Amino acid sequence: MSKQTILGRVTQLAKANINALLDQAEDPQKMLDQLIRDYSNNIAEAEEAVAATIGNLRLMEQDHQEDVAAAKKWGGKALAASRKGDELRGGGQTAEADRFDNLAKVALGRQLQSEKEARTAEPTIAAQTEVVAKLRTGLDQMKAKLGELQAKRDELVARARSAQAQNTMMDAVKNIDVLDPTSELSRFEDKVRREEARAMGKQELAASSLDAQFEQLDALGDSAEIEARLAALKG
Repeated sequence: MSKQTILGRVTQLAKANINALLDQAEDPQKMLDQLIRDYSNNIAEAEEAVAATIGNLRLMEQDHQEDVAAAKKWGGKALAASRKGDELRGGGQTAEADRFDNLAKVALGRQLQSEKEARTAEPTIAAQTEVVAKLRTGLDQMKAKLGELQAKRDELVARARSAQAQNTMMDAVKNIDVLDPTSELSRFEDKVRREEARAMGKQELAASSLDAQFEQLDALGDSAEIEARLAALKG
C-alpha cells in the first residue's frame, strides 16, 4: 500500500460526516455498528502501514547518521595522514610523505562520498518525516472519530431502550383505561343515588299525605266550631 493511498484513506475516514450517514440509514444502530467495525478494521490496517512507513524512515535516518559519522571519520583520517606526510617530508622522507599524502587523498575521497550520500538522503528524510506526521494526525483523528461513533451508538441504544420502556408504560396505561375499575364504582354510585331519590320521593309522598290528614282534621274542627256558634245564635 502506497503512502499516498494510506494518507488518503485516513483523511477520508477521519472527515466522514456521521450525522449525515445516520440520516440516510434505515436502521441507525446497525449502521453505527457497521461503521464501528469498518473504522476499527481500517484503523488496524492503517496502523500497520504507518508503522512500516515509520520503520523505513528510521532506517533512512540511521543510514544518514552513518554517512555523517563516516564523513567525520574519513575527515579525521585524512587529517592524520596529511599531518604524518608533512612530518615525514620535514624529515626528508619524501617518498614516505607522498604515500601518506595519497592516503589522505583517499580518505578525503571517502569523506566526500559520505557527505554526498548524506546530503542526497536529507530531502527524502524530510519528506518522509512530513508524511509520517500527517499519517499520525490522521490516525489520531480516526481514533477520535471511532470514540464519537461508539458514544453515539451507546446514546442511541439508551434512547431506544428508554423509548421502548415509555411505549410499554403507555400501553399499560391504555389497558388500565380500558379496564378501569372505577367505572364500576360510578355505576354503583348511580344506583345508590337512584335509591336515595326513591327514598326521598317516598318521604315527600308520606309527608304530603300526613299534611292532608291534618288539614282534614283542622277542617273538622272548624265545622264543629261553626255548628256550635250557630247553635248559640239560635239559642
